[in-house]
Amino acid sequence: MSEASAFQPSDQRLNAIVHGRVQGVGYRFYVLQQAVRLGLTGWVRNLQGGTTVEVLAEGGKANLQEFLGALHEGPDAAYIRDVKYHFSPATGEFRDFDIRYR
Repeated sequence: MSEASAFQPSDQRLNAIVHGRVQGVGYRFYVLQQAVRLGLTGWVRNLQGGTTVEVLAEGGKANLQEFLGALHEGPDAAYIRDVKYHFSPATGEFRDFDIRYR
């Protein structure tokens, strides 16, 4: 949705699966806002089942760590039960951060 910072070879990729009350409470929009604020690229989407959201984000390690903290918080109506995540090297394939609809 918003242009993020240019890809750097030192960038990392964060893959996260967020479990809890995260659908129907504005969680994806919250994630989008946090990613844009931090200059990250990637996407967020709901997974089937109604209680899980998947996030893929790329950017600098410090910004991804701050973003991960935001994933654990969520908007007021959300309840985060668990966040499973891992880091890997970034690919630079994204130009911005958006909400995916499947």
